[in-house]
Amino acid sequence: MAGTHTALITPFAGDAVDEAGIEKLVEFQIANGISGILAVGTTGESPVLNWREHNAVVERVAGLAKGRCKCIAGTGSNNTREALDGTAHAAEAGADAVLLVDPYYNGPSSLEIRREYIAPIAEKFPEIGVIPYVIPGRTGAQLLPEDIALLHRAYPNVGAVKEATGNLDNMRRTRACCGPDFTILSGDDALTASMMNDPEVQAAGVISVASNIAPKAVSEMVALLAAGETAKAKQIESALAPLFQLVTIITVENTAFGEVKCRARNPLGVKTLMAILGMPSGPCRRPLGRMTRNGVAVVLDAARKVLAESPEILEPAAAFFKIDIEANLHSPDRWEHLCYGDY
Repeated sequence: MAGTHTALITPFAGDAVDEAGIEKLVEFQIANGISGILAVGTTGESPVLNWREHNAVVERVAGLAKGRCKCIAGTGSNNTREALDGTAHAAEAGADAVLLVDPYYNGPSSLEIRREYIAPIAEKFPEIGVIPYVIPGRTGAQLLPEDIALLHRAYPNVGAVKEATGNLDNMRRTRACCGPDFTILSGDDALTASMMNDPEVQAAGVISVASNIAPKAVSEMVALLAAGETAKAKQIESALAPLFQLVTIITVENTAFGEVKCRARNPLGVKTLMAILGMPSGPCRRPLGRMTRNGVAVVLDAARKVLAESPEILEPAAAFFKIDIEANLHSPDRWEHLCYGDY
């Protein structure tokens, strides 16, 4: 599972999943050299899709990806029965692997995550890859490196992890426990280069948010890092850096009771930019809403910086979707409806 895998957004048309939009986005990804596509992860707004919608998106992406790139299906839950059902569907739909986020809210221990969640799924579906997704900042739980290693030893299909702890020491411990044949994938665009360059981590790629917009550039950066061409990779990383910062956008907003911090979380930033550019996107589903004007200004500043300094990053999107990126980034009618009028 090495390489660059896009955590695909789920586009909406009104309140419905935009199936035509999914096809366009998948074709854009494949045309620009992506290694794989993750359907219905956090970036794909899995918490707000019902299982009928969820399964339909997995079927669509798996069908389009078949024989062309890998398909990973997000089937994680805080309910093992649901995760088993979702994984059964993903396997039948032809996905190559499933991504299992640590159970959120009910917060099981690492031992319980291993024994009562990952292990039953890995054992029941030996034909499909099982990728734990460790992101304690969102879940309030964490599968520890030692338990990942025990899973890897017991189940050959547990051969990779999406690592989004933000903690390099934790990643080094995972490598030490799991050995050289285990795949560590970055779950944080901004840390990918550090994780791949660190000899004690040796990450093999990324599950990326920014590659929704720039799949060619992110894929090239990862390929260069894998080849040891760090100087060239660093140039691309610097060019992509403004897009990497859109995963979480924190602004300070004025209210009648003073200043407050407003945190716009993934996928709100990337979907807002995609809508402004003219790519299939649509809104986020509630309770995610719109960005503040300050937040949209951050999105615009980032995209304008990339366009001015490294236009080649956005050129593939402009060509594929036949959009005038510069004009769209300077047309208020492209974003006025995407932000709240006031806090």
